[in-house]
Amino acid sequence: MTRARALKTIIRARAAKTGERYTTARRHVLKELALRPAPAAAPPASPSKGGLSDAKTREKTGHGLDHWFAVLDRFGGPGKGHTALARHLYDDHGVPGWHSQGITVAYERARGVRNVNQRCDGEYEVSVSKTVHATTADVVKALTDPRRRKRWSTETETGLAKALGATAGAKRSKGVVVRPDGLGRFRYKWSDSVVQMYLVPKPGGKVSIVVTNSKLTDGAMVEARRTLWRTALTRLAALF
Repeated sequence: MTRARALKTIIRARAAKTGERYTTARRHVLKELALRPAPAAAPPASPSKGGLSDAKTREKTGHGLDHWFAVLDRFGGPGKGHTALARHLYDDHGVPGWHSQGITVAYERARGVRNVNQRCDGEYEVSVSKTVHATTADVVKALTDPRRRKRWSTETETGLAKALGATAGAKRSKGVVVRPDGLGRFRYKWSDSVVQMYLVPKPGGKVSIVVTNSKLTDGAMVEARRTLWRTALTRLAALF
């Protein structure tokens, strides 16, 4: 199916569901597509790394994973590389960008070329999140103020606490960058790995703290870091 035919199929499906005229449905579909991120790029890291489940794939595309795995096998399989496989699903079969990425990840795992928590470049990463009753400013202070940081990090892993403290207190560090909408971002190195921390304001006076620790060596390190970060964020949440 070409991309143009796929678009027409989507428009007709919306028109049939909503009762809209074709031109009205087309306008809404094109507007939704324009708001989506560029399909060639992988979705942010995120916290929930992983391929799509069979049920979600069927819900979003009308076909299960077996169908799309067969499509990718015919296209050339894992040897084509992650980007080419995802583009093939998007360009030639009309699979939305985010879902083409998820299906490709699931395919690579099924074919043994990618492990859980392993990126398409071969590196490993893990993401852990925790929602706390606080403001972004409260969390920033808990991360950067030595006294506040000591209250929750004392019983966490020594390396984790030292790396965070060294960067937060460094003169050349940008520290936590906070946007006008309250979204915060903090990036620093922990030994040979990279930590990216996101602070996402939530309704009801809450903030979601999302930590992604990348450039890990293997799956064992992923699980070790997952445990350490869960402990650290639980203690941080108790501070509030």
